[in-house]
Amino acid sequence: MKNRYHIFEGMTKMRASAENIIKKALVALAGLLFATAVFASDYIIGEGDTLSVNVWGEKDFSFTAKVRPDGKITVPAIGELTAANMSARNLQVLLTEKLKIAVKKPVVTVAVAEITNNKVYVFGGGVKSGVYTLSQRVTLLQFLCQFEDVRKADLQNAYVIRGKKKVREDFTKLFIAGNTDDDIVIEPNDTIYIPMRVENTIYVMGAVTTPKPIEYREGITVMEAILSAGGFTKFASPNDTFIYRKYKNKDVTINSRINRLMFNGDLTQNVTLKPGDYVLVKEGLF
Repeated sequence: MKNRYHIFEGMTKMRASAENIIKKALVALAGLLFATAVFASDYIIGEGDTLSVNVWGEKDFSFTAKVRPDGKITVPAIGELTAANMSARNLQVLLTEKLKIAVKKPVVTVAVAEITNNKVYVFGGGVKSGVYTLSQRVTLLQFLCQFEDVRKADLQNAYVIRGKKKVREDFTKLFIAGNTDDDIVIEPNDTIYIPMRVENTIYVMGAVTTPKPIEYREGITVMEAILSAGGFTKFASPNDTFIYRKYKNKDVTINSRINRLMFNGDLTQNVTLKPGDYVLVKEGLF
């Protein structure tokens, strides 16, 4: 009987040891899966993200949930729990503590199965403005390299906003000089401002379809600039087109009478523009 007891005791210890090994392996595997699923270890969960929660050996407490617009998920035996604005790691710690009321020594893993909270917003006109989706971990330098025209932008006055704080300003040393000490990891919901260089820009304003800055190119004329801004609106007075220019520290105003160009073929009215010119088309009086 004694031998049988020792054998049984040994088997119990072996089983417990095996269970501990399996638990550790599962935790390690979950960590690996999580690292693959998201591109930064401190990824912050957002509304719309899908979470996969696994409680080892407890199928009833394992679940998949989509973070609701109010930032919450519903957890078995616990109820509603706020998941938004937390990292998966911190949520895992919180769930482990909360589930102790229902599970003895719970081993919890949290993975972000689907990410929707991974948008980056670019504006300023120096590169193509828009909303960009991050599919993997990316640094500011890597992000900038996707824009073919970034060298023409005003990198000195560019910056990254995270929340309400500027976390990086002036991209010149990073992108032009190759100083990677200025590099940072881009995070979801970052806003990146990249303006156009004034010396490479013409500004078209007033009674045009799409008032906007346009890139200067050698030989561009006032009519080409207006067409690039969508042409005249129906309220425009083409003869009241003015070009404002800085010349030798003086303000110069040039009146371009576009009706003479369009109807009389007067090419002298199609003024060749210079970098930094402002083109203003006034509205007519009806």
